Amino acid sequence: MIMQILAAMAGTVAFSVLFGAPRQYYPYCGVIGGVGWAVYSMMSGNGGIVEASLAATMAVVLLSRIAAVWKRCPVTVFLISGIFPLVPGAHVYWTAYYLVTDQLNQAVEHGYMAVKIAFAIVLGIVFVFEIPQSVFLRVAGRGKSVKR
Repeated sequence: MIMQILAAMAGTVAFSVLFGAPRQYYPYCGVIGGVGWAVYSMMSGNGGIVEASLAATMAVVLLSRIAAVWKRCPVTVFLISGIFPLVPGAHVYWTAYYLVTDQLNQAVEHGYMAVKIAFAIVLGIVFVFEIPQSVFLRVAGRGKSVKR
């Protein structure tokens, strides 16, 4: 599993380069992508790939928002590259392959799984973006403490 996490970190950094993220953020992007893959790997061992994608996406978005506040930059710098290892590219590939080879049952099965994973990723992003920005400001040490 360590090799998979390192590969996810390297892939995330490579995608950060391709995406045009500033150089100083490459290590943070790599760590966020690696943590996302670690969460996915641990949870998908129980068989719930969709649930694992949701949890991993929520971890990636949470860390991306913290890093964005901490480094004072847009959250998309970390989020887009951090989500990269979680995208269901293999299911999309197999869907197209089975469509071309006229194996429609397999195509439907992989296509449906790709849609469920993509929907889980969207829900994970939405759930974490519903947390108020003030929470992340406090976590990053930039918020004002509330006196009551």
